[in-house]
Amino acid sequence: MKKRVLPILLAVTLVAAMLFGCGNENASSQNSANASKYQQIELVMAVNGTDIQIDTLVAKKFSELVWDASEGNIEIVVFPNDQLAGGNATKGIEMIADGSVDLAAYASSVMSVLDERLLVGTIPWSYDNYQQAKDAIDNGGGDYYAQLLQEHDITYLGSFHNGFRQLTNSKHPVNSPEDVKGLKIRVPGGEVYMGVFNAFHADPIAMSWSEVFTAIQQGTIDGQENGISITDTSKMYEVQDYLTLWNYTYENDLFVANSTIWNEYLQEDTRELLQQKAKEACEWGRDYLEAEEEMIINKFEEHGMQVTRLTQQEMDAFKEVVADFRQELMDKYGQQACEAFQIK
Repeated sequence: MKKRVLPILLAVTLVAAMLFGCGNENASSQNSANASKYQQIELVMAVNGTDIQIDTLVAKKFSELVWDASEGNIEIVVFPNDQLAGGNATKGIEMIADGSVDLAAYASSVMSVLDERLLVGTIPWSYDNYQQAKDAIDNGGGDYYAQLLQEHDITYLGSFHNGFRQLTNSKHPVNSPEDVKGLKIRVPGGEVYMGVFNAFHADPIAMSWSEVFTAIQQGTIDGQENGISITDTSKMYEVQDYLTLWNYTYENDLFVANSTIWNEYLQEDTRELLQQKAKEACEWGRDYLEAEEEMIINKFEEHGMQVTRLTQQEMDAFKEVVADFRQELMDKYGQQACEAFQIK
């Protein structure tokens, strides 16, 4: 992959010194020193989502923050929709691992092709709200991600919400586990999602996200499960009549860099800046998604979608059905993983 690392030319002219005097010469020199702190480089960042989905928004925010802080020396070029991988997310993961791209943001469920233990944070009903999920990841979970990803030449830089996954369908309201039985629900694949819906005796179908809208229109499937934001940007309210808010699993996106590029091509000051701005962009993304969810739910209702908000008693009935499966996942991923993510 082509990298551009261009020398920065610094100069303070004699004319400027003569015109502005020693005091301004010192200020000018200081500004030049600040501008030259970062290498001049262009980095490529790949994300899976569309132009208006949270991973792309966070990547673009990161690009802006880095450009401003480096005074234009560091340019982050964002490629949404897995353009560089031909729309194939698995191929996109391979590209960040082998250094074909410099930076990326992918959902933990997608990155689990590298190591299934990356799914530990998605164990069903582990967190009641976003604050709990943030606390778990920022106080142990992130270090665990970093440990696993390091084995694949990937450096972990941060995490932001992809969202609690909710359920929509075109058949009937879902208030109890019995209401899920028999529904043909699109899932992204993976043992967590397949296992949950199998426990409810639904018919989970692994399907590319790009095919879901048409499949629902044609009646091939009855519904889907995803975060509120993605459900909105994909216009599911046009083909789904019922939404159940059940927070059945939390999913986040991992903000990462190829380790070889990170350690060998980037100078220390550049790495420090990128790490700082990645963290800022992730926090911005978390706040953005949390703030917009309730507004989106109101929008769904305005479009005629029936929204079901489960009571605690109703929620407990769902949790009871998957309790054994949940314990199986905890045993499989291990004590270290569960402790890292504060899962009990």
